[in-house]
Amino acid sequence: MIKKDVLTTLAELPNLIKVKKLLRPRPGDTRDCLGARVAANAARIPRRSAFICEGQTLDWQQFNAEANRYAAVFRAQGLKRGDAVSVLMENRIAFMVVVIALNKLGVIASLINTSLTGRPLTHCAEITNARKFLFGEECLDAVSDVRDTLSLADGDYLFVPDAGTRAAPPWALDMAAAAAEADAENPPETADIVIDDTAFYIFTSGTTGLPKAAVLSNRRYLLTASVVQVGGLQLTEDDRLYLCLPLFHGTGLMVGAGAAFLAGASMFIRRKFSASQFLPEVREYRTTTFVYIGELCRYLLHVPAQADDADNPLRAVVGNGLRPDIWHNFKQRFGIRRVAEFYGSSEGNVGFFNLLNKDCTVGTSALPTALIQYDVDRDEVVRDAAGRCQPVTAGEPGLLLGKITPHTRFEGYTSADATEKKILRDVLKPGDAWFNTGDLMRTVDVGFALGLPHYQFVDRIGDTFRWKGENVSTNEVGEILNLHPQVALSNVYGVQVPGTDGRAGMASLRLEEGVERLDLDSFSTHVQTELPHYARPLFIRIQREIDTTGTFKLLKGELRKQGYDPALVADTLCVLKPGSSRYEPLDAAFHAQIVQGTAGY
Repeated sequence: MIKKDVLTTLAELPNLIKVKKLLRPRPGDTRDCLGARVAANAARIPRRSAFICEGQTLDWQQFNAEANRYAAVFRAQGLKRGDAVSVLMENRIAFMVVVIALNKLGVIASLINTSLTGRPLTHCAEITNARKFLFGEECLDAVSDVRDTLSLADGDYLFVPDAGTRAAPPWALDMAAAAAEADAENPPETADIVIDDTAFYIFTSGTTGLPKAAVLSNRRYLLTASVVQVGGLQLTEDDRLYLCLPLFHGTGLMVGAGAAFLAGASMFIRRKFSASQFLPEVREYRTTTFVYIGELCRYLLHVPAQADDADNPLRAVVGNGLRPDIWHNFKQRFGIRRVAEFYGSSEGNVGFFNLLNKDCTVGTSALPTALIQYDVDRDEVVRDAAGRCQPVTAGEPGLLLGKITPHTRFEGYTSADATEKKILRDVLKPGDAWFNTGDLMRTVDVGFALGLPHYQFVDRIGDTFRWKGENVSTNEVGEILNLHPQVALSNVYGVQVPGTDGRAGMASLRLEEGVERLDLDSFSTHVQTELPHYARPLFIRIQREIDTTGTFKLLKGELRKQGYDPALVADTLCVLKPGSSRYEPLDAAFHAQIVQGTAGY
């Protein structure tokens, strides 16, 4: 067994060498971008399949030509290198056309979560100073509702048809109609785009109030995508990727689609994930690879097993969040030989990748990182008398930091204040600076691994937790809850729900003086109106007082431990049941369903 482990690991050496070459820093003025890679695919493999989606197929030549036509329309609208355009569209080929067309001109695509409406949507459209707002027919209502709150003129809205049941409104340009007669030649601007140019803004936290726009350069995009292509999925033009993650997120667009773009591989795009349709579509469209988040893998395991589940063309998957408790079952049931688990964020300077195909690990990293001691209960790093942070011992959980250097930059956000809040200084020595991931990690023994330490994700800490594939900021949710007239103060944190990945939101509330009972109808309406579905706390706890530190920082550790068990918590507990829009008291019977994993979450 040991010999087999050594041999399989050594077999990965050629790809490791290729990855090492990819990691060599390139000068910032190197001319390269995603749009140029697409044009190269069209020249090299023009008739190979590029996309399949909802009965529509495009080869690379057709796709490149369509992107060029859209680029011509964008140019005619006065857009140029360095400008930003808000993009609000669901997963479909037209989304890919739009982002490639913008990239060919050096225009930044500001990718907005399609779950957002109202004030959160307005904020995302305004924070990047976007000159235009491009949206799909499927998002017409959401844009119409906020149009009066935006600082754009009627001519600044760009409409992309979808099902064709609704025409472009009079205040928006029909992009498809305009592009039909546009020039299909490669735009000359593409030759001037460099790797340090910003390619995308991707919104982090995914909540509301004050979402942050992470800056994603061509350099970051191409580097990540190339590592996935070469070392992770080992993707070629003969492969086809099953892509159902939202394309406004980095995992779907950069990790999944990015690797396919660079390899010239085909992509099967699904608008939304369906556990029941996954395996039939994998077989029908002969998809060899799949990009996942852990929640999707868990949903797939909930589908009743069939004897032939492993009889499918899937050979490799890439993603993050596949937890150790389901890792082996997932691989075995679907006959997957390679799991390229990774760890990273759109804005951060830290990246781990399971390049050696080891089980239950996010892999290793070539970047300078540190694991330091963190006091979970007090929600703060541990520093010694000299103010320095303390490294953890091997195997112990620690807060993951990425060292900020000229070659490992923290690109940050469009907000300088938000960027600075993610930096820890004077960590191991005076004057150093580190990106704070907000995640606990530990080293793990994976057997023979060429001397490379391997890591395992432990948990989120502090002010962010992950639910339904979205990062949720507790501070931002708390700010929204505090706006309800009956709420004096809220303390938001994540709690575990059996049978699900990540943590669900829970909020402890202190009511305003004189308020004896929370109006659940009014509070429910407030939450439904102001928060996207994944950011809405599932559980509410009403306390007379909320504990804080001596510096008035909210304490969350004990609340997390107590959770939402009516038998253990004397305070009033309420729950938002699956499919419901109203909070109601949490009783022992429904709590038992949650514990058994049968509540429907």
